[in-house]
Amino acid sequence: MSVANNSTPPRAGRREWSALAVLVLVVVLLAVDGTVLYLAVPSLTTDISPTATQLLWIGDIYSFVLAGLLITMGNLADRIGRKRLLLIGAGAFGLASALAAFAPNAETLIVARALLGVAGATLMPSTLSIVRAMFNDPKQRTTAIAVWSMGATAGAALGPLIGGVLLENFWWGSVFLINLPIMMIVLIVGPRLIPESHGDTSSPIDLLSSLLSILAIIPVVYAIKHWFGDGFDWTVPVVAVIGLVAGWVFIRRQTKLPHPLLDVTLFRVPAFAGSVASTGLSVFAFIGMLFFFSQYLQLVRGYGPLQAGLAELPATFAAMVVIAFVGALLTRLGAGRAIGFGLAVGALGLVGIGLTVSQASFWGLGVSLAVIGLGIGVAMTLSTDAVVSAVPKERAGAASSISETAYELGVALGIAVLGSVQLAVYRAQLDLPAGTDPADAAVADQSLAVTVNTVTDPVVVEHAQTAFSTAVQTTSFVAAAVLALSAVVAWRVIPSPRDGKVGTHEAH
Repeated sequence: MSVANNSTPPRAGRREWSALAVLVLVVVLLAVDGTVLYLAVPSLTTDISPTATQLLWIGDIYSFVLAGLLITMGNLADRIGRKRLLLIGAGAFGLASALAAFAPNAETLIVARALLGVAGATLMPSTLSIVRAMFNDPKQRTTAIAVWSMGATAGAALGPLIGGVLLENFWWGSVFLINLPIMMIVLIVGPRLIPESHGDTSSPIDLLSSLLSILAIIPVVYAIKHWFGDGFDWTVPVVAVIGLVAGWVFIRRQTKLPHPLLDVTLFRVPAFAGSVASTGLSVFAFIGMLFFFSQYLQLVRGYGPLQAGLAELPATFAAMVVIAFVGALLTRLGAGRAIGFGLAVGALGLVGIGLTVSQASFWGLGVSLAVIGLGIGVAMTLSTDAVVSAVPKERAGAASSISETAYELGVALGIAVLGSVQLAVYRAQLDLPAGTDPADAAVADQSLAVTVNTVTDPVVVEHAQTAFSTAVQTTSFVAAAVLALSAVVAWRVIPSPRDGKVGTHEAH
């Protein structure tokens, strides 16, 4: 039960809302950076010639590293200051962006993307925990977090459009250079508008726990990616076991530390645990879909980068519209049912993608994208609000890191798992005619992007495009099944109080 408190929480003013605009700008940029590269795949393939495996690493190592470090950085933000860590991260993100923009080969680009992940890990939990600290009034906080969530969701969908505009006029490295002016704004305006806030500054960060959190995430994702992309061999179980054992040791260690990196007792609260899972699964389906769908638009339908980005705008607009009615939906259904409803709507949109991907008209795909953006926007907004409201603001950095870890792990797994399923189905469905040049057959088996850019035989290209379309259909149905299952779990597990409250802090 909540303790009665006659004092009214102070309401945020113009400075706090202005600071929120700066923080949302950072969130939008980070979300854009996670998806903007998808449209650049064909052009960077032509320029630096990455292998299919390198291409997957270019796409997902950013999220792997980010997810692995978020728990550590969230705790670090509570201790050294969230504003301070945000500004440090902004400078580092700008430098890593410049390195990525001018990468001369695939190896350098992979390293640059990893460094972007390190810098990004300092930014994401800092932004959300600062929002939690600035907005003490519950209604204002819910609105602010909804705006923050809209930035994360809409930013991911805006990535392809921004990438399309840039790629129509510049080389693929320009998708990274756009980070520089944004980070300059943060470094100039941020110190004046954003207030500093801390959590518990007395307890040290356990370095062993930090290392274990990284070892628990990256090996498991790598094992999944390697299994689906290159086949099952001895490295898959070995690497997976390393990750699972590290995760088990990490959890055991947190239960014994006086100041753990991750408060595992929070997961005993259904609203918290269910909301974290909902965040990860929402992003898993949404970002995983964007990764292969952007390639489909260019490589199968023949859209240019800008046209492909415009074609994905329905998801962006739908995600932005959510802010107008999510409060009413929360009040009417309650948190758990509203989150479950959003996930179910997202699943319906993914089914629509699978059913209309082979149609000549784009209308079916456009409507399906809007349905996906609507459903994912609802689920993301409410699940993030539930997670951050579950703890007092002194622990906002740690709670934010859990939410962001779920988000980024969802991104990484969405690209790794759905991308690997896509590749496996593509190869299984690739049925080249007898007499095909063995060299062309080998290229076609590698990836559609390489095939379209290097193979001159139109028959081989056509068969590869047909196989890719079938793979898009299958992968969309797989993602839809995941969301449908998670919708049922959210509906039944996450509490749905009629007063619209989604946090559990009152119970602590």
